[in-house]
Amino acid sequence: MWNTTDPEESFRNKVIWWSAIIVGAAIIGVGAYFRFRSPPAPPQQPASPPSAAQQQAAPLTPAAPPAPVIQHPVPAQSATAAPAKLPALDSSDPTVLDALTKLVGQPAVARLLVPKAIIRHIVVTVDNLPRSKVAADLRPVKPTPGQAAVDQQGGTTLLSRSNYARYTPFVKVIGAMNMKSLAALYFRLYPLFQQAYRSLGYPHGYFNDRLVQAIDSLLATPQVQQPITLVQGKVFWQFADPKLEALPAGQKLLLRMGPQNATVIENKLRQLRRLITHPPGASP
Repeated sequence: MWNTTDPEESFRNKVIWWSAIIVGAAIIGVGAYFRFRSPPAPPQQPASPPSAAQQQAAPLTPAAPPAPVIQHPVPAQSATAAPAKLPALDSSDPTVLDALTKLVGQPAVARLLVPKAIIRHIVVTVDNLPRSKVAADLRPVKPTPGQAAVDQQGGTTLLSRSNYARYTPFVKVIGAMNMKSLAALYFRLYPLFQQAYRSLGYPHGYFNDRLVQAIDSLLATPQVQQPITLVQGKVFWQFADPKLEALPAGQKLLLRMGPQNATVIENKLRQLRRLITHPPGASP
């Protein structure tokens, strides 16, 4: 750094600085010949900042965003399974139907499952469960039979306990399901789940992490005093309590099932969560 307290020294340094700039301009003007024939250049002086024109001509390339960190990796052989071992995503329904039939039986599959675009519908529904709405036409299971049962008490509409029975067939199938076998099937088909998830618009997303988020959201469903008060919405019944109506779609579904059914589902979800977050052979 220049010593600005000595006027004579400061003047000498300024002379050297401007001389260096003039010499640099002369070198640029002479061109290639001068560069090859000139004697070795003196030690370089600090470079001046680039001009505005130079900055526009050579804009800085923004750094690429860091790759998202995978929180819950699946076993390596599941994440990198050779495509030849699995059907194409859009041709995977027969494989999935056969596997689920072995897992829960043909009657349950025929009664509950929508046998079309199964993996895509599972992925869409899982992604929607922590959100405010689930796309009804993209659910992997058939609609719950019957209409919502309500009781009238004075001028108040209550969710009837008899409504919970509508979900009994579904809950019985889930309650009897072997979660280890389900997790093994999920890992085997995981590349298809991952492909379907990225096709939703998450090119860097990781479906197993989203599944864990959906499970955690369901397990956070609040305990609500029974019976639940309802109000008539534009089409369907809604929870009268604005806080309940603002809950994620998956949590509201568990509330509509009733406490006993919800307990069965939550216990199975805890088992599944342990299996998909601490699987044997998972990569760190």
